[in-house]
Amino acid sequence: MKKKTIRQSKRLIISLFVTFFCLTASAAQAQTALVTIDLQQVKMVQVMDEIENQTKYLFIYDKNMDTGRLVNVHVNKRPVAEALDQMVKGTDVVYEIQGSNIILTVRSQQTDGPKVVSGKVTDNKGDAVIGAAILVKGTTVGTSSGVDGVYTLRIPEVNANTMITVNYLGYEPIELLVGTRERIDIVLQEQSLGVDAVVVTALGIKKQEKALTYNVQEVSGSIVNTVKDANFVNSLSGKIAGLQINASASGAGGSTRVVMRGVKSINGDNNALYVVDGIPLPSLRSKQTEGIYETPDGGDYEGIANINPEDIESMSVLTGATAAALYGSQGANGVILITTKKGQEGRVRVNYANNTTFSSPLVMPEFQNTYGTSSDAPSMSWGEKLVSPPHRYDPEDFFQTGFDETNSIGITAGTERNQTYFSAASVNTRGIIPNNVYNRYNFSLRNSAVLLPEKLTLDLGATYMKQYSRNALVQGIYHNPLIGVYLFPRGDDIRKYQLYERYNAGLGYSEQFWGLEFINGVENPYWVTNRELFENNMQRYTFNATLKWNVTDWLTLSGRVRTDNTRMNYTRKIYASSNTLFASEYGNYLNHTMSHNNLYADALLSIDKSFFDRALSLQFNLGASLTDDKHSLVGYEGHLAGIPNKFTYNNIVSSDLNTLPGQENYHDQSQAVYATLQLGWKGMLYLDVTARNEWASQLAFTDELNIFYPSVGLSAVISSMADLSKTGISFLKIRTSYAEVGNPPQRYITGRNYSIKGGVVTTETIAPATHLRPERTKSFEVGMNAKFLDNKIWADFTYYNTATYNQLFCYDAPPSTGYKKAYLNAGKVNNWGIEAVAGYKNTWKNFSWSTSFTFSMNRNTIRELVPEGTIDPVTGAEVNLPEMNMDFGGYRVKLKKGGSIGDFYVTGLKTDDKGNIYVDPNSNTVTTDPDTWIYAGNTDARARLGWNNQFSWKGISLGALFDARIGGRGVSVTQALMDRFGVSEASVDARENGIQLSEHQMLPGSGAQEFFNNTGDGMGMLARYVYDMDNVRLRELSLGYDLPSKWFRNKMQATVSLVGRNLWMLYNKAPFDPEQTASTSTYYQGIDFFMQPSVRTIGFSVRLQF
Repeated sequence: MKKKTIRQSKRLIISLFVTFFCLTASAAQAQTALVTIDLQQVKMVQVMDEIENQTKYLFIYDKNMDTGRLVNVHVNKRPVAEALDQMVKGTDVVYEIQGSNIILTVRSQQTDGPKVVSGKVTDNKGDAVIGAAILVKGTTVGTSSGVDGVYTLRIPEVNANTMITVNYLGYEPIELLVGTRERIDIVLQEQSLGVDAVVVTALGIKKQEKALTYNVQEVSGSIVNTVKDANFVNSLSGKIAGLQINASASGAGGSTRVVMRGVKSINGDNNALYVVDGIPLPSLRSKQTEGIYETPDGGDYEGIANINPEDIESMSVLTGATAAALYGSQGANGVILITTKKGQEGRVRVNYANNTTFSSPLVMPEFQNTYGTSSDAPSMSWGEKLVSPPHRYDPEDFFQTGFDETNSIGITAGTERNQTYFSAASVNTRGIIPNNVYNRYNFSLRNSAVLLPEKLTLDLGATYMKQYSRNALVQGIYHNPLIGVYLFPRGDDIRKYQLYERYNAGLGYSEQFWGLEFINGVENPYWVTNRELFENNMQRYTFNATLKWNVTDWLTLSGRVRTDNTRMNYTRKIYASSNTLFASEYGNYLNHTMSHNNLYADALLSIDKSFFDRALSLQFNLGASLTDDKHSLVGYEGHLAGIPNKFTYNNIVSSDLNTLPGQENYHDQSQAVYATLQLGWKGMLYLDVTARNEWASQLAFTDELNIFYPSVGLSAVISSMADLSKTGISFLKIRTSYAEVGNPPQRYITGRNYSIKGGVVTTETIAPATHLRPERTKSFEVGMNAKFLDNKIWADFTYYNTATYNQLFCYDAPPSTGYKKAYLNAGKVNNWGIEAVAGYKNTWKNFSWSTSFTFSMNRNTIRELVPEGTIDPVTGAEVNLPEMNMDFGGYRVKLKKGGSIGDFYVTGLKTDDKGNIYVDPNSNTVTTDPDTWIYAGNTDARARLGWNNQFSWKGISLGALFDARIGGRGVSVTQALMDRFGVSEASVDARENGIQLSEHQMLPGSGAQEFFNNTGDGMGMLARYVYDMDNVRLRELSLGYDLPSKWFRNKMQATVSLVGRNLWMLYNKAPFDPEQTASTSTYYQGIDFFMQPSVRTIGFSVRLQF
């Protein structure tokens, strides 16, 4: 050994150590040393020699210590600490690393009484770490580092074994022996982004990043809590490659469309699955609008929006089928895994966060105030120029300043064997449309306990949520105040209609005040917001328990159960004198109560073991699960009888109660068994195999009662096979995988159904689909993960190709079959695309910068619908379905072989034999051609990009996220109707400068009104209202400052920030926000029909920790 003379008496050794410690290099450099040791049944001193030979460490210990005992150590390019852990395992020896020295001592149980220890906590760059938790191991005694990283810890009793643990988010936790020292300076190392990083995968199974054979993108909970949205999923926009996110136009708390790797199912759901702590969540998504005439009865909501984002610890996004295969049919469209916070060891710690923002419309159509009305058409703005308008009307004045305040508190405390976490949060939002309100209150409690040391753990959790929303507008022709706001005639003063009702003494109640005649009975917008009320009250509570038994150090058994119960009451109150399409002269009332009960349970056996001197690693899991969903809806609806505006059951016309459906129930259940096997060879090669067999109740009565989901993957860590250090490559892995997932058909179509009405039982007219097979997706992907320059630079790349078979089609059955409708399997949809992420992170003394780019593209092709000559095996009918059309009033979605899901068509103007637009020579007018559908484009983007930046300097932090959508087209019915009514800026240009029909054809301005009467009715010719939906925006911006702890006597840490969302639209040609949607369904996309504008938000946030 080196410098053997150092092994002297204990007192001399300690003196030399103190002197030497002052001269050593920083601990940060020393602690990064890696060693390779493979020694079995050798003396401890031989391992010490090997560590000293491979590093600059020097051992210091008492000469009476027994270093001749036999130990086993096997590490390959691992930190010294791991080798030391193995060396002292099972002995009475403990170690501590200080600078370039390793101190070995023998455990003793002698108590030396109380002690005060102080010191400073710094990171590996020497910067102070504020707020690090320092805890006496095995107790609740602790403190935290204050200003400049300084701490003081009072320990009630100290012996030779007393240790302190140090934790701080983003840094590796460490343990230190107290010994006789009264000052202990602590150096924390940043958590590695390298090859040994651990990520959460399906079923909550943790795996090393280098072992993954598929693409997983992991983010921390802070990514959705810096710049908040009431539905935290919207905060993932631009941050995850392959994730298409469209926020609902309904505003705060509304649902979000999340599609991964393209639309796969023609008639099924294409939204991603959400999983919390390994357990799939029921979607609880409201029925989505499918056209301009629809108004969903339950408002707009979804279950994932109920979660308090402050409870989120981290998220893993599984965009591919291989990663999600273990979730079976639920995970066919990708999965977002959410890991929630749990209690931490140490004293009671409290975290408080406030986020307050103000919002205003982001993208609005362009309006005119140049021309007023005429006596011939008083409701349209095609009159003469306004010389001195009494009031310059700006539709934006209708909108109020939106307000959102979020408050949350989290409390954590615990010992080494028992930790508790509690949180409470409130979200109170006032939308930009008057009388639009959203309030949510969350409570959660979680306790983790070790029942038997090193053997049995129990994790219990419970949550409660209460939510209220009112008037969550999406878009459409009915119950939409924006139609009246946008089309209101120029020159008139809308302010007189703010008093939207007047008392009618003869009738004995107030009536709507509105003196204008519009198309389709458009109403006073202020009446719509105050007297056509859509209210939703929801309560949701969950309980979950996880019991885990560590049978041995390589075998565990675990079981989980979660119950998720939701109850919602939804009412619609239409007051007397509203549009008679929806109410009698006395009004209309709807009252529905929905309850949803979800039960999930699973059991899992896990083996994690190594063989052949750790050359071969094995990770095996075998499990089974049960998912049970029960849903019921009861209620009533009808016109009010003799008493106006009395919204009760007894005041509804009795004939309405007899004819309207009042009950809806369903019960779904799936049972599954599954297994995973991962084999690793010397940390270089990994083989991953999974299998799941699922029995779904939707397959009852069919020939295939189960669905089998296999997957296989292979990854090779090139950087472990060859020395790439001279090339600057820190880590390089290539991977490939294949998987099959599927979707069962919709419920209750495989058996014979009956309906009961008025005591009469009738048979449904749909043929029982006993022949149906589950929809099936086959997916292949290949990718690469690389890190460069000591992990400062990273890049991930994935190419995928999927094919979805056995699509479900419903067709008109021939009369000879005795049925009106029948189902069959056919069709094939292909998606291929690329997901790429690149990033850089570095620190220069007090300044750090982290930047990342995301890129994704997807190409969708319909390979086949129902080929000619297909025979339905049940009805025996020949089925030929070369194309499918879905019309939304002048906007047609068409599916056909060779096309893509999302292709849409519109009608245009009649042309002559030469292709020129036909203009009548007598009237100088054009004519629409409603029978010819013109391909307008596809609503999906060709590519999506994101650029995220985080800067920090001496307590100041700056974050900025830009994202872009390239490609895709949509239509604006809003713009068409504004042109027709003469309220758009485009109508001014048309009457003053004429209308460009084509490159060589110009229509004079005198014909503008007639032209827009023909082309701008919104239900017909939309060819002139197709827009590119390319856009680039500043999605998020935050500027924060960590207040000095000395301001609070080192008792608290505080951060204040300015935050903004959707602050700047750098590029956008559409008169609406292309990233907003009126529906989370597949087809009602890219269409604007007086859609509520998206919002720009700006505000501040405050975070306190004490």
